[in-house]
Amino acid sequence: MWLWRPFAWWNGLGRQKRVGWLLVTIPVFYILYFLKARLFAPGAPIATKEWIWFVLSFFGIMLGTINIRMAEMRERRQGLLPLGDPGRSDRK
Repeated sequence: MWLWRPFAWWNGLGRQKRVGWLLVTIPVFYILYFLKARLFAPGAPIATKEWIWFVLSFFGIMLGTINIRMAEMRERRQGLLPLGDPGRSDRK
């Protein structure tokens, strides 16, 4: 059923990749909110604290992207390493 596909995808991810996706999506939604509701809409002046959160959101996206890429590198590295005989001593 198509309704359960996102849940299966989310639960199939590793913990590091899941945290990385959270670190990417939450700041993206905040940036979209800030641009739409605060920057391009009339209203109260934007406080310094909101500008700081806006800039820090980009750092959150960078950290999340690094986390996702490191999780993929870990999966790739674990998939390529063969299981060898620990008693074999012909390693270089």
